[in-house]
Amino acid sequence: MKKFLTSLPAKLLIGVVLGILAGQVFGEGFMHVIVTLKYILNQMIVFCVPLIIIGFIAPSITKLGNNASRMLGVALVCAYTSSLGAALFSMVAGFILIPFLSIATTVDGLKELPAIVFQLDIPQIMPVMSALVFSVLIGLAATWTKAITITTMLDEFQKIVLGIVTKVVIPILPIFIAFTFCALSYEGTITKQLPVFLKVVVIVMIGHFIWMTLLYAIGGAYSGSNPMDVVKNYGPAYITAVGTMSSAATLAVALRCAKKCKSLRSDMVDFGIPLFANIHLCGSVLTEVFFVMTISKILYGSVPSAGTMILFCALLGIFAIGAPGVPGGTVMASLGLITGVLGFDETGTALMLTIFALQDSFGTACNVTGDGALTMILTGYAKKHHIEEQNISVDL
Repeated sequence: MKKFLTSLPAKLLIGVVLGILAGQVFGEGFMHVIVTLKYILNQMIVFCVPLIIIGFIAPSITKLGNNASRMLGVALVCAYTSSLGAALFSMVAGFILIPFLSIATTVDGLKELPAIVFQLDIPQIMPVMSALVFSVLIGLAATWTKAITITTMLDEFQKIVLGIVTKVVIPILPIFIAFTFCALSYEGTITKQLPVFLKVVVIVMIGHFIWMTLLYAIGGAYSGSNPMDVVKNYGPAYITAVGTMSSAATLAVALRCAKKCKSLRSDMVDFGIPLFANIHLCGSVLTEVFFVMTISKILYGSVPSAGTMILFCALLGIFAIGAPGVPGGTVMASLGLITGVLGFDETGTALMLTIFALQDSFGTACNVTGDGALTMILTGYAKKHHIEEQNISVDL
């Protein structure tokens, strides 16, 4: 029992429960402190994300050697195929279910969160996408030029980042999640918006689990391993994603979970998990497609045509690869598609942003959990094409 209570999943769940209860009890004065501390912890976590991306992806590419370019291509194809498939699956569900739905989309009476006492900004050394591109380019270039010194430096940097992850990021995550749910509970999102939240999200969440099941079935069949070995270890990552609403912020926990999976090769984990955290957003894509169809029905009287939706899904899959793995990243990156392809006006766009925000945590959890399935596919590909496993000692 003591071992369970000190485990990461238990700490995360305790943080969620304590946060919700505290939000119902604390007054405005104490919430000033909570909101301020939540902001500072978020700044710290977000600051570490580019370091984690560089520290894992770049060294992993150098260790893949001449196979780096091929594995990167496979990863991109997997991520786009998953996102496009999730979008088309959601589109079909939308055409079938939306005509039978009656969804209330306006909820009033939310309590406003107190202002931050003082704003301590900790800017990232570079944006997340810049870190991703830098990691890929520096890793590939070091491989092409056989840059031994840089390769050694990247290995050392990976060890430094591991220290940051284990000593800083993971210990503060339960506290950050507790503060997050405390704020949600205080303002009323958990209570007053629950009816709307359930009506809109239940269908989408069912879609998430169906899609994750399909991904893991494909991953298990292709790699020849039991997908439950991965699924059973991904609980902490799922919970963390629900709390942080960010694939990037969940990266440290996702790496830790994936490292425990015997069916995933260590080198594929170090390469695939950080990469997929930024380019594989199947849950967010699935959600966005269903929501734009629902909002179109509510505001404009009908859902977009099948041809328009297919075009939207195909382009959305591309935009998802470039979208940042942060809260609302997918919908923000695709606003041009929502207005240009679907013809949404300001009201439709604002409503889309609002409803998407209500479930963003579950879409993110689907993204993160789905990364484990795609890493199974990478592992299977490496085995089938006799890509030698690199012995990397990176225990989280």
